[in-house]
Amino acid sequence: MTDALQMERPLSGGADDPILLRETQDHITTLTLNRPKQRNSLSEAMLAELTDAIVACGTDAETRVVVLAANGPVFSAGHDIKELTERRTDEDRGQAYFTEIMGACATLMQAIVACPKPVIAAVHATATAAGCQLVATCDLAVAGESAGFCTPGVHIGLFCSTPMVALSRNISRKHAMEMLLTGDTVDAETALAYGLVNRVVSDGDVLNEAYELAAVIASKASATVSTGKVAFYRQLEMPLREAYEFTADVMVRNMLHVDAEEGIGAFIEKRAPKWSDES
Repeated sequence: MTDALQMERPLSGGADDPILLRETQDHITTLTLNRPKQRNSLSEAMLAELTDAIVACGTDAETRVVVLAANGPVFSAGHDIKELTERRTDEDRGQAYFTEIMGACATLMQAIVACPKPVIAAVHATATAAGCQLVATCDLAVAGESAGFCTPGVHIGLFCSTPMVALSRNISRKHAMEMLLTGDTVDAETALAYGLVNRVVSDGDVLNEAYELAAVIASKASATVSTGKVAFYRQLEMPLREAYEFTADVMVRNMLHVDAEEGIGAFIEKRAPKWSDES
């Protein structure tokens, strides 16, 4: 699997190349941003294609885990600033288009959270602004040791308000505010200490580490993993009492699922479980 997927990385990202690559193997779907010459910026087309792909993965029976990777020297530079700037000549100075793009970006981020399949970011290089937001939104993240993360909008008079949503929900307030107010890049080890990424490995091992993590998750009952992911994000926004009531109900329904019965039985009988993967 790894060798086949790594063959994608040298693609040129020319005008005729697809901007998003997709491959599924061993129940792991890899989505690869493929605009290396544009620093994998989240253009209008990229936002639409990535959203559609994430939604499709959520209903694809063959997909249990999604790995989000990128080709080229940058993971993602965030929004396509040139594309946005071109619309300043519109009659409304681009207001309608800016509103549309910010809405499309929010839709993508919410689609990742709503996707019942875990999404792992494999960050081999720099992720800035909405690219950093993308990493923060993913359920898990593996970073290369030379990767960097920043929300640099403040440098150009544009506070990273939408990236702030994902960032502030992943790391402490003071760390988030420091990144947002200074715009400075934090290195991979700092991102790990902040809780923005789960693991830091050598640059050449990012994809392998992401796949190994994905394989562990893919070996579990997919219905159980999906139940857990959905419940995780729902309870985060609830008051404590409501969260316990909600998750207690989730556990009761989970206990009645055929895979829970099989898994508990297999544990008692000291054998490997055989998952049904019924929804």
